[in-house]
Amino acid sequence: MPSELADPTSPANHQTPAGPSAPPASALLRQRARSEDSLALRLAAANRALWTATQALMTAFMQSTAPAHRYLLARRIARNFETLSGQDCFDASCRASFARLATRWQVRSEQFSPHPARRPRLFELLP
Repeated sequence: MPSELADPTSPANHQTPAGPSAPPASALLRQRARSEDSLALRLAAANRALWTATQALMTAFMQSTAPAHRYLLARRIARNFETLSGQDCFDASCRASFARLATRWQVRSEQFSPHPARRPRLFELLP
């Protein structure tokens, strides 16, 4: 096709001294929106994987009889629920449930702690 017949307004024919021009801003915005959607989808998939892994940890906790293992598993489960409670891909009620579960598993881990919390002595309680 001769260069006289080519569309001079097409992006392919628009040359600058440095080479072809950059795509228009709207194309960049569409590309950014697609990458943000892709990021949101990957984050949601990672959160689902964390939820599935947490369920597996709860199963391991129930099957374990060793207090040290149960302590470590409960701590990990509590941290996972704490992470899940802060993720925006879940609705507010689901995040609240995760926060309650994080608290519950933290208390459970303290029950198996090798260093139990020290109880205050009677004289320490008096003013």
